[in-house]
Amino acid sequence: MSAPRRPTDPSGLERYYVLTKGRSGPGGSASTLDVATLVISRDVPTSGMQHEYEEILRRCREPLSVAELGAHLRLPFNILAVLLSDLLQAGRIDARDPVPAHDVGRGPDIALLEEVLSGLQRL
Repeated sequence: MSAPRRPTDPSGLERYYVLTKGRSGPGGSASTLDVATLVISRDVPTSGMQHEYEEILRRCREPLSVAELGAHLRLPFNILAVLLSDLLQAGRIDARDPVPAHDVGRGPDIALLEEVLSGLQRL
């Protein structure tokens, strides 16, 4: 006689709860993360590390947006943000805005736009 089967959670919520150790959102500096934030590894995966942390460190050798990372890992934003928060606090990744803070509010680079327009007109 076999033991009764435990029902599975088709929504994945149980898995997410385990991944985040019950946390529902990031803390600290990661609370400012958004889907356009670029993430880059500062460290390499170590043995015994949780699989999702390893994947984040591997995939972010080159800057990758949170949205792209979430798509690759098939994780919702809030779950990924918790994991990124852990790695940020441990100093294993860097996160930065795609537009440098000193450029925010300045508007587009007019010289660059004029060069693009000129190039399009030559076509």
